[in-house]
Amino acid sequence: MAAIESLLSESAGAKKRRVRMVISILIGVLLLHVAAGVIAGIFIVAKYIFPPPANFVVKKDIRLPAKKREHKMNMAAADAIAPKPALNDKMQSTRPTAFSLPDVPDMPLDQMLPLDPSQLMSDQMTSLSTSDALGTSSGAGSAGSGGFGGKGIGFLGVESNGDRILFIFDASQTVPIAAARAGIPFEKIQEEMRNLIKKMHISARFGISFHNEFVSGNFKPELAPNSNSNRKAADSWVSYMFSRGKGVSGAPPGGLEGAFTLSQKLKPDVVFIISDGDYKSDFGKCKKIAAEIKDENGKLSQINIILFAPKGYRLEAIKDVAKGNNINVVVK
Repeated sequence: MAAIESLLSESAGAKKRRVRMVISILIGVLLLHVAAGVIAGIFIVAKYIFPPPANFVVKKDIRLPAKKREHKMNMAAADAIAPKPALNDKMQSTRPTAFSLPDVPDMPLDQMLPLDPSQLMSDQMTSLSTSDALGTSSGAGSAGSGGFGGKGIGFLGVESNGDRILFIFDASQTVPIAAARAGIPFEKIQEEMRNLIKKMHISARFGISFHNEFVSGNFKPELAPNSNSNRKAADSWVSYMFSRGKGVSGAPPGGLEGAFTLSQKLKPDVVFIISDGDYKSDFGKCKKIAAEIKDENGKLSQINIILFAPKGYRLEAIKDVAKGNNINVVVK
């Protein structure tokens, strides 16, 4: 009560001084907060304007090496397949039981019997005899399927084995006429070649060439993979070449000698040469080149020369080239 009375009894000047002091304190506190806020804002803005330098810290990462982890997993798998401990104590009872074991089911005993060696030998002998039967004249039978390692292929009735096939067409104007007289138009030849390439597996390769005594042209400079795009491109190219009836500038020409030289370069398993036999080549040189036509494994390539109505003296010359070489001459 005394304090209240003293406040009430203060003079007007003392009250003014007290009010000014309170206001000064409030203003000071407010300015202090404003200054603290400004300083804090400066620090926050400074963090974005002047970011602290990056500090790279390398922490030790302890990991189990892959080999040890794999070894432990293998050991755990080995432990898992270990046989469980068997119970040696047998339960015995002289009393009858209320259940019985089921009957043993019927099992196919023929699948459990050992193989008969005689059957295996007969199958092997049958396969060998079949592969020998696919051989052609002039030593082709000795090559067989073991010589070429591919599935049997047939072209215009000529059977061979191989994965790398080369077709060489004589583009002379007389060949379509001779083929038509033999009852085999060029459309059928093209269809048989198309079907043969389709039947070959995807890892096989093929090549197509047109030639005559003066010019020649190849589908690809090397044997092409047996892909869908290559088959379509080859079909269009062959149709164009058959329609023109002549070759285009490309590989070196030279009749039968040029065909053998191309075969020697591309190293095919099987070569099909389609012609009427009217070659003006050096047959002695052709015979030497034919002895050097080999596949990628260094074995003699199987050369099939299919002739349409050849002249007698040309046929004898070509047969002489085939003697002693892996060449099969077929006359249509």
